[in-house]
Amino acid sequence: MTATFVGMPAFPDAAREALADSQLRHNLTHATHTIRDKRARVVAEVPEWEELRQAGADLKDATLGRLDEHLERLEQTLTARGAVVHWARDAAEACRIVAEVAKAHDADEVVKVKSMATQEIGLNEALAAEGIAAWETDLAELIVQLGDDLPSHILVPAIHRNRAEIREIFRTRMAASGLAAPEDLSDDPGELANAARLHLREKFLRAKIGVSGANFAVAETGTLVVVESEGNGRMCLTLPDVLVSVVGIEKVVPTWAELDVFLRLLPRSSTGERMNPYTSMWHGVTPGDGPQEVHVVLLDNGRTRALADRVGRQALRCIRCSACLNVCPVYERVGGHAYGSVYPGPIGAILNPLLRGVGDDAQLDSLPYASTLCGACYEVCPVKIDIPSVLVDLRAQVVDAHRGARPPKAEAVAMRTASWTLSSASRLARAERLVGRARRLIPWLARLPGPGRRWTAAREAPAAPRESFRAWWHRTRR
Repeated sequence: MTATFVGMPAFPDAAREALADSQLRHNLTHATHTIRDKRARVVAEVPEWEELRQAGADLKDATLGRLDEHLERLEQTLTARGAVVHWARDAAEACRIVAEVAKAHDADEVVKVKSMATQEIGLNEALAAEGIAAWETDLAELIVQLGDDLPSHILVPAIHRNRAEIREIFRTRMAASGLAAPEDLSDDPGELANAARLHLREKFLRAKIGVSGANFAVAETGTLVVVESEGNGRMCLTLPDVLVSVVGIEKVVPTWAELDVFLRLLPRSSTGERMNPYTSMWHGVTPGDGPQEVHVVLLDNGRTRALADRVGRQALRCIRCSACLNVCPVYERVGGHAYGSVYPGPIGAILNPLLRGVGDDAQLDSLPYASTLCGACYEVCPVKIDIPSVLVDLRAQVVDAHRGARPPKAEAVAMRTASWTLSSASRLARAERLVGRARRLIPWLARLPGPGRRWTAAREAPAAPRESFRAWWHRTRR
């Protein structure tokens, strides 16, 4: 199992398999509707919500426009506060840095705060290859890890599981990695949470090293910020002697003033709360309080590639709230695994191709098409990422990347044929006459055989007119 889901089939094939799972669709519908209804209620309480969205978008764009300056400032302030700053160009380099820190302290395990960045780089698997166990402490991440599963949602990685399934995972898998679940464990949410709490407590108390990401990094003061709802993050950030934080370079904000805007946008958009229950902030090393050795890994891993994309760079505004997933009709029906990445849903459909590029991988090339372009994602995005526009632009990039391919794709052959026909009045006239004479064949064409079946299975062939406009004009105006 790999965090980046390497080897997953293209989205249409993965989605078709997911659609056949009625239990999955039921779990997703219930969970996404619950979260988005909560979000709608708390957002309605803020009269200036649209102004906040625009402010968030503007602040992110301004920061990305001077990203190099803000990152250099962040490195200076972190270093001044006793942190060790590392720069990682890709996933392999970031994983190597974390593993070296763990080995330097003879650690054979780490405890982790929920982090999309560490999922993105496959850190757990990389550490396991070095003989180091990485324990997830977020409840949903714990469920996924114990179930040898893959996350399917940015905010709620186990959204595809119901309470009965979680109980079975705890009952059968907990003992293999620590304290076993109680024999009489029920599927009551309180009991499940308490079983997880007891299981994790011994890991918190013995861990030498904690690993986190960061929701934001304030360049002005060298402050890293994590927001969460369970308190596990606070435990990982304060109890171990050593803390390693893997932070995407797009997470930087210049000052505390900008941070204020995002701390108002994020909780309402993600969990439907007015304020996160736990907001942890740390500034390097404080003698006698918390970790006495702090490492910060500033991660690129394709972000500069995305920044260079004139249309797609707005995806780097993303604050990982998952609001777009909860309103997406495609995600609601197929879930996160079909996207083949730790970033599923509408944001994943643009972020993955932007970070890794198109034209070389069929699975990545399929993601920009994993959308109806309904625009619901743009309407709820707290930083106004115009996901539909980016999807359309990425579709053009996918097509451009395959121009001149040998053998040519069926779509390319069809487009070239259409271009050849439409570029000549005489050829178009002959085609119109041919269609007119073949009207009686249209019902048969509505059910094409072979490869054409995939097209006609979801589309109706238009009724051919009895007479073309050209023919009518000549007949009536001659």
